[in-house]
Amino acid sequence: MTTATVQHRSDYPWLIIAAGCVIAALTFGPRSAMGFFQIPMLADTGWSRTDFGLAMAIQNLMWGLGQPFFGAVADRYGTWRVLALAGLMYAAGLFMMAMPQSLWFLHLGGGVLVGLAVAAGSFGIILAAFARHVTAEQRSFAFGLGTAAGSTGMFVFAPFSQALIGSVGWQDSLLVMSALMLLVPVLAAPLRGNSSSGSQSQAHIDQSIGAALREAFGHTSYLLLTAGFFVCGFQVAFITAHFPAYVSDIGVDARYAVIGIAAIGFFNIIGSLASGVIGQRYSKPIFLALIYVGRSIAISAFLLLPQTGTSVVVFSVVMGLLWLSTVPPTNALVAIMFGTKYLGMLGGIVFLSHQVGSFLGVWLGGVLYDALGSYDSVWWLGVALGLFAAIVHWPIREAGVKRAAMQGAR
Repeated sequence: MTTATVQHRSDYPWLIIAAGCVIAALTFGPRSAMGFFQIPMLADTGWSRTDFGLAMAIQNLMWGLGQPFFGAVADRYGTWRVLALAGLMYAAGLFMMAMPQSLWFLHLGGGVLVGLAVAAGSFGIILAAFARHVTAEQRSFAFGLGTAAGSTGMFVFAPFSQALIGSVGWQDSLLVMSALMLLVPVLAAPLRGNSSSGSQSQAHIDQSIGAALREAFGHTSYLLLTAGFFVCGFQVAFITAHFPAYVSDIGVDARYAVIGIAAIGFFNIIGSLASGVIGQRYSKPIFLALIYVGRSIAISAFLLLPQTGTSVVVFSVVMGLLWLSTVPPTNALVAIMFGTKYLGMLGGIVFLSHQVGSFLGVWLGGVLYDALGSYDSVWWLGVALGLFAAIVHWPIREAGVKRAAMQGAR
């Protein structure tokens, strides 16, 4: 029996997956709870929603800009090093965010440092590590597990952060979460190794980073996937940052915002796991197109129907099922197209598009609210973009790039 045969056995590397899942929960949790800090922070500091929205927009942009860079570093120098750096930057960023002496602290700490930390410790880094230790047939499900773990962080940190704010105030709450981020370097120990290690490190093609980038940017399906993922970022980042304030604006009790964000997190777990299974069995591009259509329908119904505490919860449940269900099939498609050697970097570029959308969603939410006194224009823009995403995903081909046989197997 060859080594490759042994390495392709059906067993999942559960220690690696478990460690990666806990890290995903920790890194995704605090940034998904940022919306709960908006109102108490602004009440104490006198800053505007535009100020807060810009910090969160910077955070999302730094997340996107850092993702390809940290993905390439992890591919070459090892996942653990990048994750350890993520934990330290996250702790420093949340600490600075808790210091309200200057708006500069909010933008540098909560914007730049937290954004770069999430980039270094996000799905792209963790899922690329998973991909190197599971077979191609197992990837979609493993990606679903990692994505669901991030959803668990959202589910846990929504009530946790709100309870902390209520008991010790928003500043001390940020300090508690800052301390929690120091667990990340310890938990990352099992995720050692780079693109040349792992059970799936067989016979990579001899390809430079430059050649990989030229190949990706010359691939139509990759470009369509990148364009469509922009929409995912716009929609989810706007809701994450502004939904609690929106619920308050429409006269619904604030507790429904907490329930809503927690519901998004909980049903996101179900949606992510289901997405991993569905993506393993059916067409990933068509599945993604249907997800975006579903989001547009859900947002339209929420805006047009009477808005009550019940409608907030129902909308949150539906959006939760569709929230990060885009991540497993999107990352799986990148791996199918190009293999795993540069998955951290190429998946990071797709995610950069996601975060450009996130920047615009969060920033426009604050700017248009201050200008128009309402979030309605941003909601409807999200609906239109959802339909655009469905259109661009439909023609994507779920197949690897054609390379000369002499280049070897991926």
